[in-house]
Amino acid sequence: MLSCEGLEKRFGDVVALDGATFEVRPGRILGFLGPNGAGKTTTMRCIFDLIHPDAGEVRWNGAPVTSEQRLRFGYMPEERGLYPKMAIREQLVYFARLSGMGRGEANDAADRWLATFGLADRATSKLEQLSHGNQQRVQLATALVHDPELAVLDEPFAGLDPIGMEALSETLHSLAASGVGIIFSSHQLDLVEDVCEDVVIIHQGRVVLTGDLATLRARSTRRHLVVEVDGVPWAPDIPGVERVETRHGRPRYLARHDTGIDRILALAQQEGEVTRFAFEPPSLSDLFREAVAQ
Repeated sequence: MLSCEGLEKRFGDVVALDGATFEVRPGRILGFLGPNGAGKTTTMRCIFDLIHPDAGEVRWNGAPVTSEQRLRFGYMPEERGLYPKMAIREQLVYFARLSGMGRGEANDAADRWLATFGLADRATSKLEQLSHGNQQRVQLATALVHDPELAVLDEPFAGLDPIGMEALSETLHSLAASGVGIIFSSHQLDLVEDVCEDVVIIHQGRVVLTGDLATLRARSTRRHLVVEVDGVPWAPDIPGVERVETRHGRPRYLARHDTGIDRILALAQQEGEVTRFAFEPPSLSDLFREAVAQ
């Protein structure tokens, strides 16, 4: 298990991390979320000792992380970090060898991950010859080629088409099922909600919400309210019901969990035929918005 304990980091007058504490459990997929500049990338760089925290510690199975243990981690930075004029299979083998694999093992692993991401027919292509989405696939394969015990992925879904997103989601679930701990960041909260089991939301360098996503949703004091009357969105004008955003041209509302459902339904029926009615735990987007607003 990876644990970040009380991480603090300043860059001049800018506080990047302010006591950030959370853990990544084996076999679990954790969504690491926050607004731009919240401290996500700084935290990931601290995990790999690319940035030294001013205070706090990164630990693996209860002890400080060693250089040898970091070889068993996989890291995909948001910025491109590969060689544009080098053949992609050659790059995978190279990075697998850097992580301690033997030559034969590295060759087998490179072929396996190229096949996993649908790139077997581009094995001899240079990275710069690939589309943006395929370059993203190579970056992912590089992070995973040595079969890491922990995968740290910064915006792994960026640039992928829907088929690529689905394939990556399946890959992450397969890795987690084998016992790999996974932490990934993304601004695509609907996608994160479908993939992750745990979430950490960081804001201004502090962890403001952490835990199992299903539990966090269930214990929220608010509920997502969707009502349509005669096929048109409708919401009651009563205390405890708040409009939070408009999505795809339709307004969305949150209501206190103790708001009377029967009362809302009765009011809606007075307006016409109720064609849709839902009163359910908030979405990850709702939890995110509430957490960073505090």
